[in-house]
Amino acid sequence: MRFDVITLFPEFLAQSAGLGVVGRAQEKALFSLHGWNPRDYAEGNYRRVDDRPFGGGPGMVMLIEPLQACLSAVRAADPTPAPVIYLSPQGRPLTQAKVRELAALPRMILLCGRYEGIDERFLASAVDEEISLGDYVLSGGELGAAVIIDAVARLQEGALNDAESAAQDSFEGELGLLDCPHFSQPAQHPLGDVPDVLRSGNHAAIAAWRRQQSLLRTWQRRPELLDESTLNKADRKLLAQGRDGLESDKNP
Repeated sequence: MRFDVITLFPEFLAQSAGLGVVGRAQEKALFSLHGWNPRDYAEGNYRRVDDRPFGGGPGMVMLIEPLQACLSAVRAADPTPAPVIYLSPQGRPLTQAKVRELAALPRMILLCGRYEGIDERFLASAVDEEISLGDYVLSGGELGAAVIIDAVARLQEGALNDAESAAQDSFEGELGLLDCPHFSQPAQHPLGDVPDVLRSGNHAAIAAWRRQQSLLRTWQRRPELLDESTLNKADRKLLAQGRDGLESDKNP
């Protein structure tokens, strides 16, 4: 996997991708990261990459020419076809399903805007897709690019010590349920004890408990993700039992 990022702050992406799981994946050469600064392709003494918007108003708009020249250099650096993805609050929200789709690509080009945005003509001619982190506005696209790099890089084969850990994440699997709660040592603590079932050694019971907790958490916290009509008989039973248990706890 190769990431090419067009950004005024390539050092930010390099730093964020050098840490933790993603940093280790990069050390293993599971992906490569290349930052491209459009200011390096701007003309004039001031290397200007922005100007005032037509029609007036606050802020500045990133110019076409430096971005075109930068993108041409990115394309020339590697012949592998790659979509240009613009990080924008107007894009489609990033989901785990989309991350999986991106993780299967050999290469992608991430475009990070700044100021009031990028000249619309460049976006219309060069961008294949816009992706958003959510319904809010950031100072630039670098944080969004960092999120995509992190989410995609950890899915590269060999990035995680145990590949099963990714399969058990929230939003994974056929139903896209939230993950179940997790516990570690000590088994007993003033804040509470680890559930007995997790210490039982009964793998079937543990699997059922974890499935039930995933169903319950999704129902409680993200009900829009749970279409109960699609649940099989076993899942419906686990969810019903979990709900009954919650009611019993409320009304001892």
